[in-house]
Amino acid sequence: MSAEAADREAATSSRPCTPPQTSWFEFLLQESLLEKHLRKPCPDPAPVQLIVQFLEQASKPSVNEQNQVQPPPDNKRNRVLKLLALKVAAHLKWDLDILEKSLSVPVLNMLLNELLCISKVPAGTKHIDMDLATLPPTTAMAILLYNRWAIRTIVQSSFPVKQAKPGPPQLSVMNQMQQEKELTENILKVLKEQASDSILVLEAALKLNKDLYVHTMRTLDLLAVEPGMVNGETESSTAGLKIKTEEMQCQVCYDLGAAYFQQGSTNPAVYENAREKFFRTKELIAEIGSLSLHCTIDEKRLAGYCQACDVLVPSSDSTSQQLTPYSQVHICLRSGNYQEVIKIFVEDNLTFSLPIQFRQSVLRELFQKAQQGNEALDEICFKVCACNTVRDVLEGRTISVQFNQLFLRPNKEKIDFLLEVCSRSINLEKASDTLKGNMAAFLKNVCLGLEDLQYVFMISSHELFITLLKDEERKLLVDQMRKRSPRINLCIKPVTSFYDIPASASVNIGQLEHQLILSVDPWRIRQILIELHGMTSEREFWTVSNKWELPLVYSSVILGIKDNLTRDLVYILMAKGLHCSTVKDFSHAKQLFAACLELVTEFSPKLRQVMLNEMLLLDIYTHEAGTGQSGDRPPSDLISRVRGYLEMRLPDIPFRQVISEECVAFMLNWRENEYLTLQVPAFLLQSNPFVKLGQLLAATCKELPGPKESRRTAKDLWEVVVQICSVSSQHKRGNDGRVSLIKQRESTLGIMYRSELLSFLKRLREPLVLTIILSLFVKLHNVREDIVNDITAEHISIWPSSIPNLQSVDFEAVAITVKELVRYALSINPNNHSWLIIQADIYFATNQYSAALHYYLQAGAVCSDFFNKAVPPDVYTDQVIKRMIKCCSLLNCHTQVAILCQFLREIDYKTAFKSLQEQNSHDAMDSYYDYIWDVTILEYLTYLHHKRGETDKRQIAIKAIGQTELNASNPEEVLQLAAQRRKKKFLQAMAKLYF
Repeated sequence: MSAEAADREAATSSRPCTPPQTSWFEFLLQESLLEKHLRKPCPDPAPVQLIVQFLEQASKPSVNEQNQVQPPPDNKRNRVLKLLALKVAAHLKWDLDILEKSLSVPVLNMLLNELLCISKVPAGTKHIDMDLATLPPTTAMAILLYNRWAIRTIVQSSFPVKQAKPGPPQLSVMNQMQQEKELTENILKVLKEQASDSILVLEAALKLNKDLYVHTMRTLDLLAVEPGMVNGETESSTAGLKIKTEEMQCQVCYDLGAAYFQQGSTNPAVYENAREKFFRTKELIAEIGSLSLHCTIDEKRLAGYCQACDVLVPSSDSTSQQLTPYSQVHICLRSGNYQEVIKIFVEDNLTFSLPIQFRQSVLRELFQKAQQGNEALDEICFKVCACNTVRDVLEGRTISVQFNQLFLRPNKEKIDFLLEVCSRSINLEKASDTLKGNMAAFLKNVCLGLEDLQYVFMISSHELFITLLKDEERKLLVDQMRKRSPRINLCIKPVTSFYDIPASASVNIGQLEHQLILSVDPWRIRQILIELHGMTSEREFWTVSNKWELPLVYSSVILGIKDNLTRDLVYILMAKGLHCSTVKDFSHAKQLFAACLELVTEFSPKLRQVMLNEMLLLDIYTHEAGTGQSGDRPPSDLISRVRGYLEMRLPDIPFRQVISEECVAFMLNWRENEYLTLQVPAFLLQSNPFVKLGQLLAATCKELPGPKESRRTAKDLWEVVVQICSVSSQHKRGNDGRVSLIKQRESTLGIMYRSELLSFLKRLREPLVLTIILSLFVKLHNVREDIVNDITAEHISIWPSSIPNLQSVDFEAVAITVKELVRYALSINPNNHSWLIIQADIYFATNQYSAALHYYLQAGAVCSDFFNKAVPPDVYTDQVIKRMIKCCSLLNCHTQVAILCQFLREIDYKTAFKSLQEQNSHDAMDSYYDYIWDVTILEYLTYLHHKRGETDKRQIAIKAIGQTELNASNPEEVLQLAAQRRKKKFLQAMAKLYF
């Protein structure tokens, strides 16, 4: 549209009209009607919505006759729209609090830039280079408004923002939100670069000694009617809305203070500037009064800022007596004077001046420092917690869990300190009955929670306890203590000593058994068992805990030990060691196993070898959980011990199958293929099925790079696995001579059961070994006759393509194994694109199309830096793309189907055109047109929308075709770059939908 045509349209739209015949927007273009609308009590739309609508219309790009997007034209209509937006802001008296709350950063940035433009601020001139004192009042005020907004926006962006709960994913909405986010980030980047200049401009404004003026609706009308007279009118002292010097300085001081305070997190020296500005703001508010129309300061927030500055930067001329308690605590924490903090808290228990939330935050800070390894703070934490607890008690709150945890193990020092805090926290002469009652109840509860009579006596004989509790209450307390334990004999009057009353034998045995269950120190366990066997010879103490479990092969040997003490000790040490190993407490497990090994070496070579085997397994676990995770190879002596175990020929030694599994898996994981293929003794291949399986896997890995004819081991491995996955059927002949199938069961002809095979495979972590075994099971899954959708896998071609007896294979078990192996492999490495494709194919084969798309997209993302690089063609093969197309089609996302058809080596126009004809599409349809780079598809879209009479969508398609980078005359490199850019954006958009 030309500028003249736009002017004619604007002139036409300004003629009088009535709301029913036009939209409210066109209706309000008449300036006289705008003022009437704004004067309504509750105008609809609201003023801030008008600003947004006016500026959006004024900034809308145009399309020329060649369908090229042009910047917004500078015609009369757009100038009127911008002026109307400014007039609405003037109606709101340029209140930044209202504008910031209701307008986004890009819209407010556009509005204030228009204000600068209409206020005759020269474009391209830095505000810092302009002398505010010589500028017209409205120009100076426009510069101040912009720079105030700039630093307020920077400060606001540093605050955490609660993310809005997202609704259903809609690509068009997501794209719009992403564009606004990027635009906001770009504006913030510019504002932060200019922050120092904005601060200098505002500092210069504080030196002005004249009143300023801001544009009103009247002055803006004058600008519109006669731009030449503007300077003469606005430079006078009566034009616009008058802003007194004190009001302007108050707002500027507050905004500068907030900016300095925000900078203080990286430069603490700036806090001094913030303090100065905030206290100056308080002085100016006192001068102006709280009824100012043009100075709106959140006084509660200002008070918070001042209090924080008092803590962070105490006044240099203040003495410690003049400091607030907040400042004193902060200074003590920074200097490490924790005893002074405790003193302040004890004194505050009398005055209640510090909020309990502040006291709790100090305790949390001390806890964090203590947990970081500063053990000296443990005592300080208890003392601060005790002070807070007494404060809670006095105010009638419940006692915190932290105090109960810290007071689990009381001692004389803790009791003394607690009594001291209680005594100093209450003035008995002035305290109310409520305070005294709260304190008395607390002391009684402390007594009832103590088990040691000595500590009970310390409290009950204290002067505060005697003063607060009457004789009847003390007698009642003694009765309660006596009921709790019949052997306790408390005197009402203080006594100087206690008698040690011996506990019964049954109590002592119970206590020792409790210690035996909890202890993991082998020497303490031995000592406890000696004491227990000295008390009674009738008990079997290895049965004390039902958690002490040993494998049957071990327990049958250990329980055959004749000496009861030795039997209990060996059993408990091994059981505790196995438990510690299971929960990955390897240090204690090693101590327990070492003690057990030393014990059994004296009398049982068989148990000695058992312990050596368990310690070998423990060392494997320790390495795998430690340095092995970072890729460090195990020490050579550990590899030698593993070999020694595998080659061991001691038939009467009890062994656990898990040790064999772990040893073979250990050799495979650390690529000891040479040993497994060439050096392993022949007898091991016959006697140990895991060694046989490991040898086949290692040999297949070695032969993999060679020609297909040399892969004999792969065929042997295939036959072994097929045999394991086979089933045998049992038949029975009936009285009528018919043969009926009774049931199928797992074949016993394999070298191991399928469950044992799966358990072994889940101990592997070497990527190549996992890839080979996965491809084997995938191939086995694909050979069944009723398979519809094959699963693809790397190296799948090395396996045979058929099985002589298909009926013998349990394909349901194979399918379950494939799923479990893929799940396990992805837990080891979730970024392996080959495994991700297998997982996607599994979901595709089971008609779970959304999940399949998730994994197809994830496979492409992990090997292309989230699609910032091209996805390798061996990952997104034509088969993968076709499956993605089918997933989208069955999910009714037909526009996505058309776009994916472009990804094929030969574009599938037939499928693309057929999908675009579908009108019941669940995707964003025309929002995806920007991702289409094939002009033929775009031309078909244009024809299709024209045929349907969908003008808006046809224009979007025409706009997409008109992009210069899609011109067929461009060099091939330009066309490929355009296609790659659209592929990237489309796949990223798809990932956001399905991840």
